[in-house]
Amino acid sequence: MHANPEHDAVTAAGAAAASQDTMTLHKGSRLLGSRLLPRTIAARLILLVTLGTSLILAGILGFSHLRARALIEAEVASSARYLALASAHRVEAALSTTARVVEIMALQLEQQNHDAIDASALQRLLRRTLENNPEIYGTAIAFDYDGSADSPRRYAPYLYRQDAQIHAMQLEDVYDYRRQDWYQIPRELDQAGWSEPYFDADAGNTLMATYAVPFHRGSGATRHIAGIVTADIALDWLAQTIGAIKVLDTGYAFLLSRHGSILTHPVSDHIMNESIFSLAEAANDPVLRELGRRMLRGESGFVPYHGFAGMPARLYYGPIPATGWSLGIVFPEHELFADIREMTLTVAAIGLLGILLICLVVAVTARTITRPLHSLASAASRMRNGDFAVRLPAQTARDEVGDLSRAFAAMHRDLQTHIRDLVATTAAKERIEGELSIAHDIQMSILPKMLPPFFSHPAFTLFAVVEPAREVGGDFYDFFLLDDDHLCLVIADVSGKGVPASLFMAVTKTLIKATAKATLNPAEILGQVNRQISHDNDQSMFVTVFCALLDLRDGTLTYTNAGHNPPLLLPVQGAPHYLSGSPQLVIGACEDYVYQTASIQLAPGDCLLLYTDGVTEAMNLQDDLYSEERLLAVAAERQHQSVGELIKGITSSIRDFAAGAPQSDDITLMAIGYRGPGDG
Repeated sequence: MHANPEHDAVTAAGAAAASQDTMTLHKGSRLLGSRLLPRTIAARLILLVTLGTSLILAGILGFSHLRARALIEAEVASSARYLALASAHRVEAALSTTARVVEIMALQLEQQNHDAIDASALQRLLRRTLENNPEIYGTAIAFDYDGSADSPRRYAPYLYRQDAQIHAMQLEDVYDYRRQDWYQIPRELDQAGWSEPYFDADAGNTLMATYAVPFHRGSGATRHIAGIVTADIALDWLAQTIGAIKVLDTGYAFLLSRHGSILTHPVSDHIMNESIFSLAEAANDPVLRELGRRMLRGESGFVPYHGFAGMPARLYYGPIPATGWSLGIVFPEHELFADIREMTLTVAAIGLLGILLICLVVAVTARTITRPLHSLASAASRMRNGDFAVRLPAQTARDEVGDLSRAFAAMHRDLQTHIRDLVATTAAKERIEGELSIAHDIQMSILPKMLPPFFSHPAFTLFAVVEPAREVGGDFYDFFLLDDDHLCLVIADVSGKGVPASLFMAVTKTLIKATAKATLNPAEILGQVNRQISHDNDQSMFVTVFCALLDLRDGTLTYTNAGHNPPLLLPVQGAPHYLSGSPQLVIGACEDYVYQTASIQLAPGDCLLLYTDGVTEAMNLQDDLYSEERLLAVAAERQHQSVGELIKGITSSIRDFAAGAPQSDDITLMAIGYRGPGDG
């Protein structure tokens, strides 16, 4: 057998790719495991279907439950309103009959219109009233008496029922009736009204209420109150009427007086012993207290209520206008919404059964899908180990799993081809990177090195640095002595980057150095170089150049700027500034262009900083430019440092400004410090 290097390379590359895929799969598995998700498709489908259907079921149940509660509350509120109105009408009808009887008695007394008291007539009136109105327990006529000689005598006959008999008594013999509320209140207000209910010990400890009506004598200016007519009724029928109101199983109704006292209630200890406000105070319940205020103001409503026992309920309350009382009807929540709860639980049980059936169907369906996927996973595992000759399972199904199997087979073939191409591409890439590394070393080697005698030259000191944006670049600098008294300085920036720019840079640098040997005029040097480059410049490339000649004897600097950035002068005295003058045309743009020179005088200690646009156009992560203003400020801070410290400080400032942003252009800096013609 013969060894096959290509097959070995393909296998090795395939194994490396498979190993990388394995690491990715393992990371994904750990991530899923950390989220506690099931590992199998069937389990995931069951989980997701269960969660989804459960959320939908919960939403439907919640909506229907709340909607049903709202409908029931509206229906109960309407029914409670009619029930309360009917009960109030029954109470008002009974009380209105008694009130009408008393008002007729008062009218009859006023029609007599004389001050003499006919005791027998009054007795007959009172007896007839009791005989004709069995609902009245007792009735009285109390004459007004202020103790004066013109006033009728104190007289108050009272007839009442006891043991099926009508009995009579004189109230003035029992107590001073003028001090009683049933007498004082209607007399002072001069209007009829019901008294607050009270317990009457003489009437068998029965809850009573008194309706009192003032009657008058005289007319016009002499009209005055002659006395009070009253009728007492026992309210045991009222308790029976209110207690007969049936509300579900444990609901009830209660009645409040105009001052909030409890008149009827299932808890007998509350009747006339408590008020709604005393119960609210004992329970420290401000909601109950506010409810009592609304009831006594004669309002009506249907509100949430915890009852005197603290159980959640709904309360409808409404007024009984004739007496100023208020009726409340309590609907216990656990009974009010019992049918809704039962219906909700039944629907939930049916829904859960449906979810279980759906999960069973999903499990069976998932198994038919995952069986062929297991075969594909086994084949993929062998491919992961480098066995690209594995036989894939045949699939004739026309569903998505069959499409996946056929796509996997096509991927298998394409993967083999891709790996072969990847091996060739990787080899070519490594070869190119090696060649670019060599090109970088060659490019750096053609730039001048700062070797003696420049370090020890008495007339100047010089330092330069270049940082290409890629492996090779288009920036360059040069400096060389044309004779003992003249130093040539060059800095340039070729358009573009990479290998073409580096080749153009090498040609331009060579031409400038060769031409400078024949003339001491920078304009003539750049003019000759421009003609040679422009003549065969098919790629339309160009280069910006700053070329200068420094006369070491007196510091005269003659220069020509062919489209380059203006150099920065750091004088020994005064503030740093850029050299004035408009840049001229770049090299390589026009063959016949004539360049001009300019000159300045350097004093001993002056420093000239040359740079390319990669310095001022360096950008940070926010795409801000380093700018000429920032360069001027940084250079001013280092104005009196050595040229080496100046260059290092500026490059450090550029790195800090970029803050990790990628370098977009070549960065080149060169600084020359003039010492003077002597020994320095």
